Amino acid sequence: MRARDVGVVANGVSGGMGGRECGWEGLAREGGQGRKDQLLRALADTENMRRRSEREAETARKYGHTQFARDLVGAIDNLARALQSAPEDKTALDESVQSLLTGIELSWTEIQTAIEKHGVRQINPLGEKFDYNFHQAMFEVPTNDQPAGMVLEVVQHGYALHDRLLRPAMVGVSKAADAADTAATEKE
Repeated sequence: MRARDVGVVANGVSGGMGGRECGWEGLAREGGQGRKDQLLRALADTENMRRRSEREAETARKYGHTQFARDLVGAIDNLARALQSAPEDKTALDESVQSLLTGIELSWTEIQTAIEKHGVRQINPLGEKFDYNFHQAMFEVPTNDQPAGMVLEVVQHGYALHDRLLRPAMVGVSKAADAADTAATEKE
């Protein structure tokens, strides 16, 4: 190191920088504007990457169990069918069968609570307007009792995880009855 360099370092330590200004203003005046821009871009890139990582982590937490929920939906439907097939009046049944049905009902309730807790909701659109985002039309029902495009029958419930569709509800949709169809129906 030469004596002149040592003087600059010594002056820099004392805060004088050999008569030159320090900080961003000094860098800009000395041609450091390019470095300042690079630093600001690097800081912006780092902040964008942090935000993107947070967003991706939140998405993974929210939708990470999508495939598991899709697989579970079929089992939930089967449990619901088992409950629907049970007779209304259980007093005529054997005590062990009554206990079995009570256990199935309790399991059903607990499963419903658990899936709702994790953001899975059942789509039951009976009486609602047909929405192709959540419903799949299986058939059309000609009628003048309801406006066209209304869900008249639910063949299979749909399910959604938060705002993402797991399975569409399979439905029967109303359509306007033709005058010829109406006349033929009235003659019969």
